[in-house]
Amino acid sequence: MRKTHYIPITADVPTPGEKATRALLRRAIRTALTAQGVTAPCEVDVLLTDDTGLQALNREIRGVDKPTDVLSFPALDLREGEPPTAADADPGSGLIPLGDMAISLERVAAQAEEYGHSRGRELAYLAVHSTLHLLGYDHLDEGPRKAEMRRAEETVMDRLGLGEPQ
Repeated sequence: MRKTHYIPITADVPTPGEKATRALLRRAIRTALTAQGVTAPCEVDVLLTDDTGLQALNREIRGVDKPTDVLSFPALDLREGEPPTAADADPGSGLIPLGDMAISLERVAAQAEEYGHSRGRELAYLAVHSTLHLLGYDHLDEGPRKAEMRRAEETVMDRLGLGEPQ
């Protein structure tokens, strides 16, 4: 039985600084899981792609024919603030299958420039955001659920040393 999270990362586009990018993604996801009290080993699959790849996924799965920055596909029906338990684990691997995320590296670059921070910070933020979705967070309203998700994101980004400057 595994004692650590398993985070396979695939890319269907060139990935600048591939080794550092993969390390940052894994650190961001693991930090988000720890911050949310997830203690059992989980699996989170990550796809790095471009706007065309995200648009195809968005169209196929959500029926929305436009690109986006990140898509999250939870494997479990979790509620925010209630982490999965060992009972959710796959008996064969011992891992809790949290789900998949897909990130557009084109959007990472564009949004980093738009918001005036590094690509690494933007990539980590999108990974944290997606991990929270896999853990049951939602932000479809403009009220308390969105605010709670934003607080959780900020906590993780601060722990990563990538929070917004004060």
